[in-house]
Amino acid sequence: MMLQQLLTSFIATAAFAILFNVPKRSLIQCGFVGMVGWMLYVSCQLIPLNPILATLIASFFVTVVSQFFAKIYKTPVIVFSVSGIIPLVPGGLAYDAMRNVVLNNYDLAVQLAAKAFMLSGAIAIGLVFSEVIHHLFRRVKA
Repeated sequence: MMLQQLLTSFIATAAFAILFNVPKRSLIQCGFVGMVGWMLYVSCQLIPLNPILATLIASFFVTVVSQFFAKIYKTPVIVFSVSGIIPLVPGGLAYDAMRNVVLNNYDLAVQLAAKAFMLSGAIAIGLVFSEVIHHLFRRVKA
């Protein structure tokens, strides 16, 4: 089951990288970044951690791996981080929230929308936190 999820996250990330016009030579690395992020998220869910904390941890490490690949392959970090974060995006929750609004299930819609918003915030905080720590290390190193 885990191998299937890893393969699916790799393919989904690489497919979105194609949509984002990522250079062809970076597609494998982009797929790997997304796969690592999803692997961390699923692993944190098995512990079990709160999905918001699991998303925060996974997005943090997506940026760490993206920065590593950016340095090795001399490519901007955003090439890897944007496509690598795709498996963590709570699109299904946002869809369910909107569907419940249309069906007049407002209580459930608000709950789902709040969870999708918190997961999106965890993604943003993980990306920013990793970037800030990276810049602090670079400043200390210099």
